[in-house]
Amino acid sequence: MSTQHVIVIGAGIVGVSTALRARRHGLDVTLIDRLPPGDATSFGNAGVLASLSVIPVTVPGLLGKVPKMLTDPIGPLYLRWQYFPKIMPWLLDYLSNCKPERTRYIAEHLAGVTGNSLEEHQALAKGTPAEKRIRTMEYAFAYRSRAGFDADAFAWNIRRELGFDFDVHEGDEVREVEPALGPNYNCLVVSRAHHGTIDEPGNYVKDLAATFADEGGRILTADVCEIVVRDQKFSGVRLESGEVVEGDHLALAGGVWSTRLLEPLGVKIPLEAERGYHVELHGCNVEPRHAVSITDGKFVATPMRGRLRLAGLVELAGIDAPAIKAPIKTLIAHAKNAFPDLQWESQTDWMGRRPSTPDSLPVIGPVPNIKGLHLAFGHQHIGLTGGPRTGRLVADSIAGQTPNVDLSPYSVERFKR
Repeated sequence: MSTQHVIVIGAGIVGVSTALRARRHGLDVTLIDRLPPGDATSFGNAGVLASLSVIPVTVPGLLGKVPKMLTDPIGPLYLRWQYFPKIMPWLLDYLSNCKPERTRYIAEHLAGVTGNSLEEHQALAKGTPAEKRIRTMEYAFAYRSRAGFDADAFAWNIRRELGFDFDVHEGDEVREVEPALGPNYNCLVVSRAHHGTIDEPGNYVKDLAATFADEGGRILTADVCEIVVRDQKFSGVRLESGEVVEGDHLALAGGVWSTRLLEPLGVKIPLEAERGYHVELHGCNVEPRHAVSITDGKFVATPMRGRLRLAGLVELAGIDAPAIKAPIKTLIAHAKNAFPDLQWESQTDWMGRRPSTPDSLPVIGPVPNIKGLHLAFGHQHIGLTGGPRTGRLVADSIAGQTPNVDLSPYSVERFKR
């Protein structure tokens, strides 16, 4: 019997993890992306392996906060009003999840993807050049006061119920635990969970992709324009050049671009580009001990070698709209407020497109009516955190092994009306 050929579309952390795991199952694997590995959304995340990042944005009470978020000049949410008519149906579905029971359900199943993230990354990268980019580091959440933490008690109680323990520090103790923080923040929550960060996430993904190639995988830089299906079975992908690459299985990990390939097959998934920004401050004089979430600014400050990365915020503007400058200015304004001694020599700015579903859960697993087609996208803010586990689950399924996580909550079937 010949070795099964697996095609993986998407060379971000999810796709590269899937390809590498499938190759280690002894399968013949080709990884395809229009960009080199790690050059799209995986390049610009906060770099945190945040296992406890299981609370969706759609918590109870969000709807009442949206107007202030949109009108605050340094608020965390940006909306291109010309895009509003197009996004409105998705947004209504998204906001319908702002209920306690939905938050608990989503958190439980996000934990199924984010759990043991540090260990999943360490296992994937063990013995490879990527291993040196993984750093063990605690994840902290900075509040202006205890009142801010108490206002988030619902979310923290869910985290505790799911096994994420944490310590709360107040007053002068905050600066003993995290000296970089200024006096505007007087409550710090530090997770006891095993967390970590990735130094240079884009290069980390490149290192993993190079390992995949060294282990016998093929990397093809090309634009896929069609998924070829015959008799309800995946048979290959058509490239923009017209060439067809034949295969037995396809793992589609193309992020927010995935739906463009699925729609001609009648597979409709409500996916939006929840755009995020980062600014890297090079030659920075501030290096926090933790990866720090500045809760009122809705961004994360992550120390990386020789620089500080500030990443977060949300812009709703679709896939193709150009980046804007306002979110970068917002990130810097909030960072100066959190770290009053902050200085830097130069900076680089970036914008990426988080693939987000209305229920904040990724789409993972097979498409029931198309044999050989597997989905792995929609991770919104947790792509880096959940990438290796997702890759393992999909690769195990392709290799004929039963995944150790129930995939039904992530099934594409949930979007059928």
